[in-house]
Amino acid sequence: MIRCAALKFRHVLSALALLAGTGALRAQLPSAPRSNLSDQVADNATLLLRKLQIPAPNAEPSQPPAEKQPEPMVTMFPHPEGRRFWISGQANIIFQGRLPFHSPYEGPNTFRNSAEYKTSIVSTFYTAVRATRSVRYNTDLILDVESAGGRGLSEALGLAGFTNLDVVRNPSLGSTPYLARYQVHQVIGLTDKTTSQDANFFAPATEVPQRRIEFRVGKMSLPDFFDFNDIGSDSHLQFMNWTTDNNGAWDYAADTRGYTVGGMAEYDDVNWSLRYGIFAMPVVANGVDMDWAFSRAHGQNGEFEWRKSLLPGHKGVTRVLFFANNAHMGVYREAVRAYTAGIDPTPNILTHEHFGALKYGFGYNTQQEITENLRVFGRFGWNEGQHESFAYTEVDQTVEVGGDYFMRRFGRSEDRFGIAVVSNAIKRDHQRYLAHGGLGFLLGDGRLNYGRENIIESYYTRHAWRGLFYSVDVQHINDPGYNRDRGPAWVGSVRTHIDF
Repeated sequence: MIRCAALKFRHVLSALALLAGTGALRAQLPSAPRSNLSDQVADNATLLLRKLQIPAPNAEPSQPPAEKQPEPMVTMFPHPEGRRFWISGQANIIFQGRLPFHSPYEGPNTFRNSAEYKTSIVSTFYTAVRATRSVRYNTDLILDVESAGGRGLSEALGLAGFTNLDVVRNPSLGSTPYLARYQVHQVIGLTDKTTSQDANFFAPATEVPQRRIEFRVGKMSLPDFFDFNDIGSDSHLQFMNWTTDNNGAWDYAADTRGYTVGGMAEYDDVNWSLRYGIFAMPVVANGVDMDWAFSRAHGQNGEFEWRKSLLPGHKGVTRVLFFANNAHMGVYREAVRAYTAGIDPTPNILTHEHFGALKYGFGYNTQQEITENLRVFGRFGWNEGQHESFAYTEVDQTVEVGGDYFMRRFGRSEDRFGIAVVSNAIKRDHQRYLAHGGLGFLLGDGRLNYGRENIIESYYTRHAWRGLFYSVDVQHINDPGYNRDRGPAWVGSVRTHIDF
């Protein structure tokens, strides 16, 4: 029995040696078609080796499946989705400095030519609650408290495109906290089909009807909902200039801090949206007090949004905006005529204001994703320019192009670099008013050698940790305040931003 067993074992070893030798010989010969019998033998051998958990000859070592890298956390504390309550906050600190530049004369509203530095800080506490759990008929109650402190270079005077969007032009307001926003937000779904949305402090729901009507009533800032651009609308992480982050020719209804009271309605469909709102205007140009008589003073704003990309597989959005403001506004031509006729010693727009005066204009806003990391955007704005600039800044026409680039290829998914070029202009009546020594609420050098105010701005934002970001920003302003006799001016900035 033992001899028979040994003989069988010897035959098995011989067969295995023969198979091994055949494999070695086959490795030295050119490939040839295998018969069905050899395929079956090879498959059976592979199956046996798998059952015995023995790796096949020359097999590649198994690799564990690659784990998806988690998204970096961009707030100090997580914001769980699906909660009925939203609580968050932010702080934005900007330090700006200016180098001396050529300036042969100055007036009351001149951008000063001496070296200077200023710091601004804006802190906001956001709260929202979903009053109902319904997705189709959702109601949000929103309340934000804000504090804006610090000052801008030259007290935020002398530039149409001022260098810091966070600056409040009236420094006497101080940094005392105030109610920035209070709103009732109502969603009325027109279908049971839903789509996801990124929850935020303006809309905490993560799911909304695909076709819906939304209403907002209360205190708000119009750039929160109109003329928004993913690349050029955020002074916290992107550009800082007034006319880079917003359409400079859009004289939107607002007080000195940038807020107003009113209501708006919005219709959202799969690929497009339409929104309209009516809001209170300030009593005086860029004033802090609002005129609550809507029958004589109000700002109407409308916008059409088309979410259609020019490049397949990439996101793209186009927006067309119009506005029409009725307020107690002056007319530049009348002020100039009264001055040239000897009636007024200097042109004064305040003595030629009329109730119910109409200022209107439109804007074009587009953005396009080129690659995963590269995006570009552009804006164009125009207003009629005869009536005084009243709420935002002194621009009658603006053109802007720019873009940003995310550093994902370098392992910095939240870091970005951006650059934009803006060219601002004013109409002939507005030019003559300033040339004769007239003052607007921002501009007035005493005289004017007119030229377009051209601005180049670039920034780099670095994500340091969680909700902590640092940025450096450089702005070059050619012909500041539309005056060829002055400039160019260079402004550098360092920004710290914290999201809670």
